[in-house]
Parts: sequence; structure tokens; C-alpha cells
Amino acid sequence: MANTAEAIDLPPGNRDADGQHPAQLRDVLGVGVRVWSKPRAFEELASDISKKRHRKFAFLNAHGANLAYEDVDYSKALRDFVVLPDGIGVDIASKCLYGEKFPDNLRGTDFIPELLESLGEGVHVALLGARSGVASQAAEKLQLTYPQHRFSVVGDGYFNSSDEADMIVRLRADRPDILLVALGNPMQEKWIARHCTGELATAVIGVGALFDFIAGRVSRAPQWCIDMRMEWVFRLLLEPRRMWRRYVLGNPKFLYRVARQAIVGHRQKV
Repeated sequence: MANTAEAIDLPPGNRDADGQHPAQLRDVLGVGVRVWSKPRAFEELASDISKKRHRKFAFLNAHGANLAYEDVDYSKALRDFVVLPDGIGVDIASKCLYGEKFPDNLRGTDFIPELLESLGEGVHVALLGARSGVASQAAEKLQLTYPQHRFSVVGDGYFNSSDEADMIVRLRADRPDILLVALGNPMQEKWIARHCTGELATAVIGVGALFDFIAGRVSRAPQWCIDMRMEWVFRLLLEPRRMWRRYVLGNPKFLYRVARQAIVGHRQKV
């Protein structure tokens, strides 16, 4: 049965391109997820970039929803983000709680390349995160694929406080149109929430393992598996020791929490 969960208030700076609060959010384990189609998401980002309007973006899948449910600081940080739906898990939650799926699956691994393809004018994209050398490799491949844009590397994901200060100085000087941060959940969103303002970049997006995929360090699932929305199974088979807790334990936990939310309300926890 559809659940009319109470609205989630957003900070004043987290408004849509028309200056208004979004017409609709869907609450998934306490996180407000935008009900946007892919064209709408591209339109909003293009508008932000053209107007130099700062916003933070994150993608929420079942694993991220579990993390936010268990980590109050992470959940609070996401309140200042535009959160987009990623994966079959949040679609199941939306169907259970609201009676219908999200308009589109905005999986970050595909969303970012498609966004770059959709932008009409050249933009400056900065990459931050992943292991040493991965961001540079990803930037080189992106530059070849999207020559209309400019790509630069801020640093890898293994930095100390001195490195961090230097990166922030460089970002403030360059102020890229898009900053892609690949530190993994929830670290990347917490880092973005602490450090990123309009002085550093226009659109800041947490992208998880995107650089590893682009650089070819981690294999994507076959297209038929992606089309069936079973990419998580491929990742589990590829890296069982690292992924079993996320999927084998995490997926049932997520479904239980969604079922409980549908019954007792979105602020109830176990």
C-alpha cells in the first residue's frame, strides 16, 4: 500500500532551477530522493552550470540508504544534497512506499558520461579521489571521449591534511564547473558537506567507484546484466570477499527496513 510519508524539509540553498523547493521528494529510510527523470536531471545541472549556481549531488542505492539509516551524520549531510535514485533497491522502496517506481534509474556510473555528452558547451571537470594514478587515467580517457570539455585532476583519495589544504586552494583558484569526488560512501558526501562551497566548484557530485570503471581498473557487468538491473550480482561474484556484507547481508536488511517504514512510518528505526 502506498505510504504518504511526511515531507522532508530542505535547506534554502537546495532548490530547483526555478528557485522553488522541489514539488516532490520520496523518503527512502529517511533520505529525501528527487523524483526526476533523466532529462530533468540533465536540465537542472546544465542550468546550475550556466548560472554558476552551487549545488551538491549524490546517488542513493540500497547500500547508501542502509549507511544513512545507521549513520546520523551521513543522513544529516545528505539533507544539503540533491539525492538521485540509483538501482533496483530504491525502486523497490519507492514502489512499496509510494505505489510506483522512480521515473528513471539514475545510476551514477552511466549518468556522468551521459551528462557530459548532453552538455552543449564545453565545461571544466575536475576529478578528486580513487587510488593513486586512477583519476589521471580516467581523466585521460574522458578527455579523448569528450574533447569539447576540459578535465583536470585535483588529487587521489589518499591525502593528508596538508594535501587537503593544497587541493582546496587549487579548487578555489580554478573553480571548476563540475567536481567529481570519488572517496566512496559515506566519506565522499561527508567530505563534500564539510569543504565544498560555491567558491570551490559549481556542481559537486559524489561518484563512488566511477574513476575505477572509466580507467578500466574494475570491470563493468555485461550489458544484458545491466539491462536486467542485476549489476550488483556481477560485482558480488567479482569481489565476493569485499561485497558479501554489502549485498548478502545488506540487501535483506534494506528490504526489512523499507517494509517497516511502510508499516510504522519513515522515522521509525530498529
